[in-house]
This record gives sequence, structure tokens and C-alpha cells, in this order.
Amino acid sequence: MLELDVRIESVTEGVLVTGTVTGPLNGECGRCLDPVRSEVVGEFVELFAYAESTTDETTDQDEVLRVQDDYIDLDPVVHDAVVLALPFTPLCRPDCGGLCPDCGEKLDDLPDGHTHDKIDPRWAGLNRLLDKKE
Repeated sequence: MLELDVRIESVTEGVLVTGTVTGPLNGECGRCLDPVRSEVVGEFVELFAYAESTTDETTDQDEVLRVQDDYIDLDPVVHDAVVLALPFTPLCRPDCGGLCPDCGEKLDDLPDGHTHDKIDPRWAGLNRLLDKKE
């Protein structure tokens, strides 16, 4: 559920809407895949132009939102504000180590210096020859 805090002002060219949208953010960490629960806060300022105003004459039809039949539609404005406020990569915490690329375990849960002995597949054939000598 989103919460809106909106200020609506009548200006010469139309209706100026300024506001903040707040809502829960539920997802998973982009590094370790643990659940992330936070809050998203988006802000917006939008002018809804009156029909036949100067704004109507100086802008294209799809550049500015319009007042239609004494109503304004906040859906696209709120949607854009929320989407732009979402984190590109949500993290459970800023210093999250992520997952080990070899075993898939969380690096924060593994001991320091955790490594896997991996042989480059291009040299694997030679390694088999060494195993036969021993």
C-alpha cells in the first residue's frame, strides 16, 4: 500500500502538484539473495496544464499532462516517482559479500581465505598425465 503526501496548487497555467509517495519495498539482495525489506520514497512535481493555456500552445500534446474535465490523473506521476526511487540493485546491507562463485555459499558465512582449487580446463589434460606418473 502506498502513502501519498500531496500539495495541489492552482497556478496561471494549470494545477501544480507536488508530493511524496512512500511504500514498502520487498525483494531480494542482489548479491546474496537474502530477503530485503525496506521503504521506498519518491518525490514528484508535475504541472497539469489547463486546456487552451499558453503551455498548451508552446508544448506538444504528449509533453505535459492536462487537466481533463476538472480532473487530474496522478497514476502515471506516482508510478514514475516510485519506479525512479527503486534501488538499481537492492542490498541487504552495504557491505554484503555476496555468494561464492564456486560453491554458492554466502561469503560472509565462510572462513577468511575461502578458496577452491580450480584447474583451468585448458590444462586439465596435462594434469591427468601428472596424476599417472605418481
